[in-house]
Amino acid sequence: MQHVLRGHSRGVRGIDDQLRRRSVGAPAARSLLLTILGEYALPRGEPVWQETLVGALVSVGHTQQAARQALARSVRGGWLETSRVGRRARLSLSPRAASLLDTGASRIFSFGEPRQWDGRWLVLVLRVPEERREIRHQLRTRLAWAGLGSMGAGVWLTPHVEREAELEAAIRSAPAGEATSFVASLGMLGRAPDVAAAAWDMDDVRRHYEAFIEDFASVRPSSGEAFFRMQTLLVHAWRKFPFLDPDLPAEVLPSGWPRRRAYELFT
Repeated sequence: MQHVLRGHSRGVRGIDDQLRRRSVGAPAARSLLLTILGEYALPRGEPVWQETLVGALVSVGHTQQAARQALARSVRGGWLETSRVGRRARLSLSPRAASLLDTGASRIFSFGEPRQWDGRWLVLVLRVPEERREIRHQLRTRLAWAGLGSMGAGVWLTPHVEREAELEAAIRSAPAGEATSFVASLGMLGRAPDVAAAAWDMDDVRRHYEAFIEDFASVRPSSGEAFFRMQTLLVHAWRKFPFLDPDLPAEVLPSGWPRRRAYELFT
């Protein structure tokens, strides 16, 4: 990581000119720090000099002050642990942070891989008393965040039937929330692509993928620092897709769906 940061800055401006960064936005320093830790520090399992992490954040567009604040907050939050070697500080991931980042990395780097689907849906029928609207909103938010689509009238579904136990725990953790789950295939009425179009906003997901492809497809870094910057922003932008995309099987996706192209660009 230190070797990458010693690269000269030629080519960084070229990346800025090419990157519209619609898919990255304007990420906060601490959010980018988590990407840097997960991408570079976690695989090595070794402490990192504090100035190296500051330099990494500066390389992707933050000030030294913002970088140092992000590190200080991560130490206070228990994500990083500090040790000193003379007057210099080294930072290492706490066991909890390493575990969380390892889990996140597995999800991020496996997301988008082609999968076989047997045509079955996990269907949840959610029931919450009318007077408990706050609980209803809480459960809807949890299910949407977990990638389930809504057919209305309390009916939610996902093609990932293996997640039933996980979703059951999420529902049981909310007081006054009840649900019935069953696994089913479509009958003679309806088509799987129409179900997906009704349950999820696939147009919005498509726009995010197209922005990702446009932002990164033509980037050609010409220095070590430029490559580090591009790789970091690429991974950071991809991190959001497991939470935006319900990861539907190819059988229900619209024609020309851009996830495969984005996945190939990411990998």
